[in-house]
Amino acid sequence: MWGKYIFLAWFGGSAYVTMEVFARARSHWSMFVLAAVVFISVGMLNELFSWETSLVWQVLIGVAVATLAELLTGLVVNVWLGWGVWDYSKMPGNLWGQICPQFTALWVPLILLAIVLDDVIRWRFFGEEQPRYRVGQWTYTIRWGVCSL
Repeated sequence: MWGKYIFLAWFGGSAYVTMEVFARARSHWSMFVLAAVVFISVGMLNELFSWETSLVWQVLIGVAVATLAELLTGLVVNVWLGWGVWDYSKMPGNLWGQICPQFTALWVPLILLAIVLDDVIRWRFFGEEQPRYRVGQWTYTIRWGVCSL
């Protein structure tokens, strides 16, 4: 079981840092840790909620988890330790320079991607239940990497 969570943490952390390097040309090791924690936390939503829970709700809950984790991490690495990994203090609506609505909105597609990737990895590599998602009245099932109705 530990192997599964180590792999998921590595995957989530590596994927996020790779995206950040492409977007900003830099990252920080603390972002790997933050992304690993968020990826595992978002993946655990399936442990708390049934497959019948709307994908929209899963994404919104995941965004809230990611934003809270970003705030707490920012308070530690940027405010307390003074590492200056990021600073949103010039962004409208920021909270202590650690989170802001504009970057919180960026979590939406990342969390959606994280939910699907986590589910597919758990299904294909660890023999867990085949992913399916409810959006409105529709249910989508992942079959061999292809989404179908």
